[in-house]
Amino acid sequence: MTDDTLASRTEAIRDRYRSTLGTVPGGVQERLCLAQEFGRLPTEEAIAALRHIVLTDNPLGARVQQLVHFGQLLSLGRAHPARIHAQGALHAGAGIADLIGVAETALITAGVPAYSLGTEIIAELLPHGDDGEERPSHRAGGPVQL
Repeated sequence: MTDDTLASRTEAIRDRYRSTLGTVPGGVQERLCLAQEFGRLPTEEAIAALRHIVLTDNPLGARVQQLVHFGQLLSLGRAHPARIHAQGALHAGAGIADLIGVAETALITAGVPAYSLGTEIIAELLPHGDDGEERPSHRAGGPVQL
């Protein structure tokens, strides 16, 4: 396989992550480097293809899918991937109010630790003014541009 073909296939995988999350997570970047180095790119292509099918060919739609992922990851206490999917939800059109609703649901299903993790992640996503204060326009729950 030529370097150009390998680079093209790797970039196609990155594009799939960009389309659903708006970015390529660091862990995916690391996996792609290892896959290229050790000739395991087909594994990453298979993961990306399955992810794409499950996320895009699903009756829930992208916004709800990302919110579900966020909630499930809060319940599991998985902070880093929960952050990725919270950002993915915003990228897919969810608002801060949607994320708060998911965190509140996690409170019922997984307890205060899940809720606390959710509110921590949401607070990190809030845009702040020069004075460090939250901008009130995002309290209504509209989509936040990252």
